[in-house]
Amino acid sequence: MRIASYAGRLTMLVDGGGIDIGAATGGSFPSDVLEALERWDELKDVVAGLREPLVHPVDPALLEAPVRLPRQVFAIGLNYRDHATEAGIQELPKAPPVFTKFPVCVTGPEATVALPSPDVDYEVELVAVIGRRAEHVAEGDAWDYVAGLTVGQDLSERKVQLAGPVPQFSLGKSFSGFGPTGPAIVSIDEFADPGALDLGCSVGGELLQAGNTKDMIFGVPELIARLSRVCPLLPGDLVFTGTPAGVGMGRTPQRFMRPGDTLTSFVESVGAIHTTFTAGPGYGSGSAASEE
Repeated sequence: MRIASYAGRLTMLVDGGGIDIGAATGGSFPSDVLEALERWDELKDVVAGLREPLVHPVDPALLEAPVRLPRQVFAIGLNYRDHATEAGIQELPKAPPVFTKFPVCVTGPEATVALPSPDVDYEVELVAVIGRRAEHVAEGDAWDYVAGLTVGQDLSERKVQLAGPVPQFSLGKSFSGFGPTGPAIVSIDEFADPGALDLGCSVGGELLQAGNTKDMIFGVPELIARLSRVCPLLPGDLVFTGTPAGVGMGRTPQRFMRPGDTLTSFVESVGAIHTTFTAGPGYGSGSAASEE
């Protein structure tokens, strides 16, 4: 099952187009994806019971972030061995470094993002979407709490992120549009092995990152188990699970996003998202935010 937000409505993507779930159920099921995730188990039954629903064409430009305003967005740092190495980390973390992205930064799979400065980096990520309230979940049960997987980009303004004596990870990663996601939430039963998926990103045919989620230090089930011991995970919450090697900051010379670039990010069996960059207000005039 591939669930998307299409022109503001809950839509199941199928071969040849999409099915408007609200229309197909005569309005008995909500048209908002976040509301539908609150009834995820029921949604699976509803979809299974559809008989010859009307399939409409899908214009990719009208696909929105699958969850447009999640209540919580968690992100994991240094979760691939090769990325930890390029970041100069000598000893792998014994617990996942966790930060947040502010929910208002989330945008869709065909977004245009205004660059606040010339220091914006890319980080392709697998994103887990929570499908039911999770508290003190055992690692062995964690997949049961995941509605599905989607593609994400953890865009990062590096100067803001690393400024000052205490790094500002959340601030530097939450500028407007810095959380592209999509194109759909793909349910776990669609994957032969949800723990071993190729992912990567490119600009203009230049491959910038390539990895596989099997190389995560902390896999999705362990992340959910650990996070749910601290706070409840709610339907629609996003967990950005980390990025492989190849980020711009780790290159020589460094490679950051520029106006006119289109960044294509993909995850195997999920799909691809495309993020186009323009120069934002103040681009090139100095730091994007105060470093004091």
